[in-house]
Amino acid sequence: MWSRAATPDHREVDTPRQAWRAYWEATALLRDRLEKSLKDETGLRLTDYNLLLLLVEAGGSMRMGELANRMVFAPSRITYRVRDLADRGLVIRESEDADRRGALATITDEGRRVFRAAAQLHSCQVEEYFLNHLSPGDAEVLLTVFTAVGQNLDTTA
Repeated sequence: MWSRAATPDHREVDTPRQAWRAYWEATALLRDRLEKSLKDETGLRLTDYNLLLLLVEAGGSMRMGELANRMVFAPSRITYRVRDLADRGLVIRESEDADRRGALATITDEGRRVFRAAAQLHSCQVEEYFLNHLSPGDAEVLLTVFTAVGQNLDTTA
């Protein structure tokens, strides 16, 4: 877990660096809490939930390469996650092209059932642990900041 100890030289840090550290620590705690709860209640990891969410939002299926891009995963990592979910009956992986180089991940009926249960839990917890602590102004600032950060990272990759 991340430490809230003083900086190594024990001097005051500037506000932007304090903001970065608060962000880093809070998101680590938030991810840990969401991950544990999802795993305990539904058997899904947070990454599995996000993968199923993308499939649902895409109408049920997505090319593996696009799924890897959207998850910001290496192709081998997305293949591993999809294989694990397929072994559990939550998705199927199919060849898409005649030459069998393209692959498609498709959520199953069981995957949709598990996702719906996980989505309800996840939504309640995001509200409890995050959204309830934001004013409308805070939400606007976070939206502006993280949209800009994401766009900058997306264009510099």
